[in-house]
Amino acid sequence: MELPLKSIAVTIVILTVLTWAWRVLNWVWLRPKKLEKFLRQQGLKGNSYRLLFGDLKENSIELKEAKARPLSLDDNIAIRVNPFLHKLVNDYGKNSFMWFGPTPRVNIMNPDQIKAIFTKINDFQKVNSIPLARLLIVGLASLEGEKWAKHRKLINPAFHQEKLKLMLPAFYLSCTEIITKWEKQMSVEGSSELDVWPYLANLTSDVISRTAFGSSYEEGRRIFQLQAELAELTMQVFRSVHIPGWRFLPTKRNRRMKEIDKEIRASLMGIIKNREKAMRAGEAANDDLLGILMETSFREIEEHGNNKNVGFSMNDVIEECKLFYLAGQETTSVLLNWTMVLLSKHQDWQERARQEVLQVFGNNKPDYGELNHLKIVQMILYEVLRLYPPLTALSRAVLKETKLGNLTLPAGVQIGLPMILVHQDPELWGDDAVEFKPERFAEGISKAAKNQVSYFPFASGPRICVGQNFALVEAKMATAMILQNYSFELSPSYVHAPTAVPTLHPELGTQLILRKLWCKNN
Repeated sequence: MELPLKSIAVTIVILTVLTWAWRVLNWVWLRPKKLEKFLRQQGLKGNSYRLLFGDLKENSIELKEAKARPLSLDDNIAIRVNPFLHKLVNDYGKNSFMWFGPTPRVNIMNPDQIKAIFTKINDFQKVNSIPLARLLIVGLASLEGEKWAKHRKLINPAFHQEKLKLMLPAFYLSCTEIITKWEKQMSVEGSSELDVWPYLANLTSDVISRTAFGSSYEEGRRIFQLQAELAELTMQVFRSVHIPGWRFLPTKRNRRMKEIDKEIRASLMGIIKNREKAMRAGEAANDDLLGILMETSFREIEEHGNNKNVGFSMNDVIEECKLFYLAGQETTSVLLNWTMVLLSKHQDWQERARQEVLQVFGNNKPDYGELNHLKIVQMILYEVLRLYPPLTALSRAVLKETKLGNLTLPAGVQIGLPMILVHQDPELWGDDAVEFKPERFAEGISKAAKNQVSYFPFASGPRICVGQNFALVEAKMATAMILQNYSFELSPSYVHAPTAVPTLHPELGTQLILRKLWCKNN
């Protein structure tokens, strides 16, 4: 009896080993090669699949080499930010694909296909294949289906125009503080050389703290520091081969990412619980994003009882708060940074924008209605977003075989939307596509390019960024107040070094020479 039992045990072990061996072989070789053949049969081109790593090694080498080379303000920033993608499209054309480990990503640059991807949100879903990355990419940005629809419905009221008007004093207060800080740095002659990037990052952090949580930047400083560190570690994860189960190993990076997430969640839970307690006692304001979010959730729960499908759980609120902190701060800080860089280079546009600001509200405090009259400033911001989008690319997953125009995409592939290349494609924007020309937006976004879905700094379709108006109003306010108070130009020490981490930061800072404009009314 003993012998058969041992034989059965050995057989089970052998079958288990063979099953796992087959799965691993299928994952690292058979399935990628099958997908590659399928894509090539449709005329798509790319490098041949290389075991496990795909294009990751070459991508890493090209990125390192690109960062070592100087970049001109007149260059397409893709040369430095994503040199592998830039070279891939040059070598293989727009109908190309690349490898993220054993997963192929098809690059889509055709506006009609891009529109279909943004419209058919159930067929083309967010890429959530790397579990550790979900520590950073959370909330509304990571959800799908009914849960996404529920969150979107509850969050939308926080960004309505009337709510944005209520947030304007917080925008103004934060902008005034940065103006004052710069003034303290001025020499007797009224000029100073400053790295403005950390000031702009602090400004937008302060704004999101005040408008989201009713607190100042100082109270949220630790959360912002942790989010920045987590973003850098997440980029390292994206550039590495994703091995299933690797996140469970106690590596230095894995441990640190989980520690950061735990600390952020604990801080936010404290803020949320204090607010919840105050709201129940009728002592809390509800005119910030957190208050609006919680009030909307409470109202829905009261209307529908304790149905688990309505309202927000504590975890839901924490996830959305994390997204507020990250997206609310990052998008506007990088927009302001590259706006100041480009206006430093293009002094004629800086002066045109300043004259518009002074004409619309002089040296007075801007209000919401006046901000909407800043047409030149708006054109400049749109053009900056075209040339320097906060996120340089978007991605989507194909979960089942799906038609996209003349392509049939099999399950298991990803779609890449290389915004940085689409925004500067001469076929869509003309021969001057890489040039800073705000006048192309004189008649709005729809007439700026041959196809409106050639421009998507905030994505497009049903999943267009819920906070885009928040970001643009804040950027208008900050730009206007800076122009009211200072002229600025590039310092000789400035080195143009945009880098994606994952939003488009100035890797070596933004050194400008600021000059105080002595035109304020006493």
